[in-house]
Amino acid sequence: MAIRLEKQGDSHRIDLTKRGGNASKEIVINLNWSQGNQSGWSKFWSGNKSVDLDLGVWYELQSGSKSCIDGLQFAHGQGGNKNQLTKQGCYTQAPWIWHSGDDRSGAASDGENILLNPQGLSDIKRITVYTFIYDGAAKWAETNAVVTVKVSGNPDIAVEMGKQYSAEKFCAIAEILFDSNSMTVKKLVTFHNGHGDCDKQYGWGMRWHAGNK
Repeated sequence: MAIRLEKQGDSHRIDLTKRGGNASKEIVINLNWSQGNQSGWSKFWSGNKSVDLDLGVWYELQSGSKSCIDGLQFAHGQGGNKNQLTKQGCYTQAPWIWHSGDDRSGAASDGENILLNPQGLSDIKRITVYTFIYDGAAKWAETNAVVTVKVSGNPDIAVEMGKQYSAEKFCAIAEILFDSNSMTVKKLVTFHNGHGDCDKQYGWGMRWHAGNK
């Protein structure tokens, strides 16, 4: 049964030593949302216009290196397979984080997923998980969006967006902090006018320019 972080600021610590024989199994950050009354679709509809909702992360490594991975970062052929370092990330070397794909068709039943390689967790300092509406009106209340962090041997951690009515199209959903034997997931659910605006609030200090798919 999943542990649900109900209020903004609620957090839960995951003991990474409690993974039994599944210590090598990938850690999954999943974003799932609704299309109409059907759950598990990667689009929802506002009138006759489809709205593209994207999952992304900002990450900081222990070395101080920072970057982001989302649908804009690996559009236009900038992505690659999980063993190749691209703007989609890389699973088998730093940053040990890989986005499995941007679904714009609404056909994926399991939403979008970002995978973390447990072999590289000691290199990762922190992650901010976010979602943004690339195209269409900001009708968050219709998405029923949920971010779920899945670690083998532990209950899933679910962060539900809830019925939000912000007109801003960027939402920081959760923060994940790492130490030697654990990771702590904290509910954020704050809304912003794009990547740069959110960056200022959470002190990431990166440079931003407009992107497109």
